[in-house]
Amino acid sequence: STMASEEPQAKKIKLSEGEKAETAAALSPNSLFGMGNPLLDICAVVDKDFLDKYSLKPNDQILADDKHKALFDELVKKFNVEYHAGGATQNSIKIAQWMIQEPHNAGTFFGCIGKDKFGEILKQKAEEAHIEAHYYEQDEEPTGTCAACITGDNRSLVANLAAANCYKKEKHLDLEDNWKLVEKARVYYIAGFFLTVSVESILKVAKHASEANKLFCLNLSAPFISQFFKDNLMQVMPYVDVLFGNETEAGAFAKEQEFETKDIKEIIKKTQALPKVNAKRQRIVVFTQGKDDTIIAHDDKVETFPVLKISPKDIVDTNGAGDAFVGGFLSQLVQEKPLDQCVKAAHYAANVIIQRAGCTFPEKPDFK
Repeated sequence: STMASEEPQAKKIKLSEGEKAETAAALSPNSLFGMGNPLLDICAVVDKDFLDKYSLKPNDQILADDKHKALFDELVKKFNVEYHAGGATQNSIKIAQWMIQEPHNAGTFFGCIGKDKFGEILKQKAEEAHIEAHYYEQDEEPTGTCAACITGDNRSLVANLAAANCYKKEKHLDLEDNWKLVEKARVYYIAGFFLTVSVESILKVAKHASEANKLFCLNLSAPFISQFFKDNLMQVMPYVDVLFGNETEAGAFAKEQEFETKDIKEIIKKTQALPKVNAKRQRIVVFTQGKDDTIIAHDDKVETFPVLKISPKDIVDTNGAGDAFVGGFLSQLVQEKPLDQCVKAAHYAANVIIQRAGCTFPEKPDFK
């Protein structure tokens, strides 16, 4: 029959009613907006003794407290360290820009840095990555850092937010020129880590996205966010159109929400069903599981997508894999590509990143 040849059109993720899907070439600068904690990553391969000394789990992310003060110095003294521009949201915006290539500055990023050497490095790196970074610069606190302690293919992250913690809505986001850049975007992404810094800034952006029927994306980011910043997280959740997380974060979230299940497919359905302000769009929930399938709840179904196979010996460093996944996903989302294309790009980007040190990438993507 002739029917078979007429494949149903893959559903496009509509950005706003009546807006025609633009081709990639028509993507304008500042289409993708991110806001978060700009950090300079201090990466090193360490040993188990080092993790034990600072009671770190091999695969985790935490905020530094007093007992980690010496960790940063010891890391630099004892191990062979590399410095990379980092911070979860900033990484994702950079990866998205790398996948998009043209136009430059398709991605915008806001965050707070110090007036110091590390701050200068972050500015330079943002420029090299062709993203438009508008930092709120202050001199009370130094630029934030993140110790990435690598053991095998695990990474334990300890973030010393410092300046990143000083972002102020009224000192930066509310300024007319800055807010104009926010309004230019059609897809917004903020990692859950920023919930500890400025929930009022997140809410301002989230409400704008919802009112303009644009896409607001959030990441669960770490178990401690669901546990200790639950109120902030749940204030923002009703505005979330696309939620990202990994299996550990999903488990922590389910426990805090009293979902009373450990089954990831049940967790994803319950998460999707949480109250939502913009009823025109059903929430999309995306859970990664390392080398296992990525699970996505969208429309009224739950689908699984296998990740790209990789030999363990090709894995250099998993730091930045989750950020890269999101960046790849966003690069297609902002171009209104179908969901399966978003996931393909996400898996591709994560696959490239884990074969390199830090959240770094080759000059051009090889993604079809």
